[in-house]
Amino acid sequence: MNHAGIIDLVPAEVRAQWIRNGIYPNRSLFALFCEQVRKNPGKAAAVSPVHAITYGELQHKILCLAANLRDLGVAAGDVIAYQLTNSWYHCAIDLAAAALGAIVAPFPPGRGRLDIESLLRRCDARVIIVEPKFVQQDLCELIESLRPSLLSLRILVVDGEARAGWHTLDALLQSRPVALDRLPVVDPDAPVRFLISSGTESDPKWIAYSHNALAGGRGRFLQRIHAPGRDFRGLYLMPLGTAFGSTATFGVLSWLGGTVLMLPQFDAAAAIRAIAQLKPTHIFGVPTMFQRIAADPALIATDTSSLIAIVSGGAKIDEASIRRCTEAFRCGFISLYGSADGVNCHTMLDDSVETILRKTGRPNPDVCSIRIVDDQKREVTQGHIGEIAARGPITPMQYVNNPELDALYRDADGWVYTGDLGFIDDQGYLVLTGRKKEIIIRGGVNISPAQIEEIAASHPAVVSAACIPVTDDDLGHRICLCLAMREGAERPSLAQFTRFLLDSGLEKNKLPEYLRYLRQLPLSPAGKVDKKQLINELENTQFKSNAAVIGKADYSQRAH
Repeated sequence: MNHAGIIDLVPAEVRAQWIRNGIYPNRSLFALFCEQVRKNPGKAAAVSPVHAITYGELQHKILCLAANLRDLGVAAGDVIAYQLTNSWYHCAIDLAAAALGAIVAPFPPGRGRLDIESLLRRCDARVIIVEPKFVQQDLCELIESLRPSLLSLRILVVDGEARAGWHTLDALLQSRPVALDRLPVVDPDAPVRFLISSGTESDPKWIAYSHNALAGGRGRFLQRIHAPGRDFRGLYLMPLGTAFGSTATFGVLSWLGGTVLMLPQFDAAAAIRAIAQLKPTHIFGVPTMFQRIAADPALIATDTSSLIAIVSGGAKIDEASIRRCTEAFRCGFISLYGSADGVNCHTMLDDSVETILRKTGRPNPDVCSIRIVDDQKREVTQGHIGEIAARGPITPMQYVNNPELDALYRDADGWVYTGDLGFIDDQGYLVLTGRKKEIIIRGGVNISPAQIEEIAASHPAVVSAACIPVTDDDLGHRICLCLAMREGAERPSLAQFTRFLLDSGLEKNKLPEYLRYLRQLPLSPAGKVDKKQLINELENTQFKSNAAVIGKADYSQRAH
């Protein structure tokens, strides 16, 4: 156990081997960032459509923030939680914490009271940094109301005007900087960031990552998709506080010496303008974001010549959307299978279109090894479907203050069990086949939502699709298909759309009973399709005549 109380569940000799092999840099992320500053202090580090900051300027702000946090009593192992919209402040906070040996625990805007309380309690945050308001919610008042029950929380910081009992972030970024030689020596195997993941549990969970795992694992993933001789300019469409956004500071800046491009929040039109203005080489987003951008006619008229690839992660993307995105963005497409729990496998730019459509890439042991196991955790033979297990330099240390999840998803050798199903084909590619926990059981039959969603999204008028279960006293569940359509497209009836599904090869016993149209599918704070919200909305409609549910068909006999 280290000074932060975090236990590394990967055996020490395994981590040591990654250091000996040169996979891990074995230096702190702040030290790696300072090396990039020395190389090119005038280079742009973080850029938005309205602001840019260079490496040298960012280092100065980091040292000012570190000085003030240290004066407030922040020490190695302390946790700095924050909820902010995307800006260079993320990078400054991340690296100031890394310089002090502290740990950042960012979470994206949009979390409600229960989630915020759970997150702050679970990580024992000493510092919280928030904006004064999000939508109509006064976040400062919310934090103040929670504070009596959060015994470790001592330092409140607001990114806004001063208020009683709060420090302002602007003030903490403006002072005399701490000298580099006055900073502590930081263990690269110590935790530096908690990544957030909602997973399938009722409460969000934190997962602890070390300096080495973020640089030599998540940073090395970026290095694999980086074109030699090109400056890496990554445009992040998702919140930087998500697990997917965690590569921005520590991967792009500390490891690659590139430039982080960002939008305050996702908007398809703003993203298209950013492509023209900021000239990214890579764009990171989830499928729904790329689907919305590709469906916007403005993209066709936009110069996308700077783009090397778009990188789609966070959820499985269907074949039709991959083809549409490849055509609309006019660049390479990288499909990423990854998670905060320590999984990474992705396609490469030299993979064929057919490979990208049907496979998830070859596992790279220098980032993450993959093995396929049965229900007893025994490795199955190649080509057989089983649960995907992962371990590699990207593997986190443990779930934070959650031994139950460690016991459920980790083993003594450091392997993470994902709950995802797949197999390794005869060419060494990983092929996903579904998720154990996202199977809809209707009348005793297991039905994969992903299969229905993929076929539905191939309809030329569909932008994105999501399948959700509807509780049913007779069958256990029925299926509702939720669709977002292209602007001005005709909305087929349930009968018409089920005919399309049948003609596309879907079996009759998998047809949805309900069809619902939405202008856009709702997104979670992480940018994924929010199926929980869809389920709650559908339950509230109770299929009344004024609801957005278009129709119902009875396939109960077929489902039996």
